[in-house]
Amino acid sequence: MPPDAPPGPLRLLVFGAALRAESANTRLASLVARLVSDTGATVDLAAMRDFDMPLYDGDMETAEGVPDGALALRDRLEQSDAFVISSPEYNGSIPGVLKNAIDWVSRVQPQPFKTKHAMLVSASPSMVGGNRGLWALRVPLEHLGTRVYPDMFSLGNAYQAFAEDGTLADPGLQQRLTETVSAFLSLVEADVRYVCLERRWYEFLGDRTEAAITQRAEE
Repeated sequence: MPPDAPPGPLRLLVFGAALRAESANTRLASLVARLVSDTGATVDLAAMRDFDMPLYDGDMETAEGVPDGALALRDRLEQSDAFVISSPEYNGSIPGVLKNAIDWVSRVQPQPFKTKHAMLVSASPSMVGGNRGLWALRVPLEHLGTRVYPDMFSLGNAYQAFAEDGTLADPGLQQRLTETVSAFLSLVEADVRYVCLERRWYEFLGDRTEAAITQRAEE
C-alpha cells in the first residue's frame, strides 16, 4: 500500500460461542455484527460450529498436529484486527466448547490471541445475563495476551429481549450496546491506525529509577 493511501476498513471477527442454532447468543452476535457493519467496518460473522475440533489431547497433538477446526479459527483471527465473542454462561463459567477451542488455538505459534483487542458480550435467560461467565472468559484470554475491553455487555431475560427485527426491544439497552460497540471500535482504530511509538513506558510521580522501558511485542 502506498504511504499516502488511506487505510482500509477495520476487520472484525464476531462469533457466538453456543452450538445451538437458535441460541440467544447467536442472535446477539448477529446484532453486534450489524452494529459493527453500520460503522463501515468489515465483519466476519462466524458460528461455533464453524470450528469443529476434538477435545484437547496432547498425545493427539503430537501424533496429528493441531486439528483443522482450530487452524480455521486461527486463520480468521489472524485476518481480523479484533474480535467479539458472544458467550453463554454454563454453571457460572465458560462453555466447555469455547474453552476447548481457546486451548487448541493457544498451541499455534505465533500466538493469534496475543495483542488482539476483544470485546465480550453475553445473553442469558437469567437476570444477570451471563455476566459471571464473561469474567471467567477474561482469564484465559488475558493470560494469552488478548487486550480484553473493560466494558462487557450482558443481556438478561434474553428470550424476551429481542424485537422482531433483531434489535433489542428495550431502547435503553439497544443504545448502550450501540455505544459500547462504537467505543470499542474507536479504541481498535486508534491502536491499529495510529500507533506512533513502538516503545512505551509508564512513569509514576517520584519514580526516578532506571527500569527498562516496556516494548510492545508483535512477534
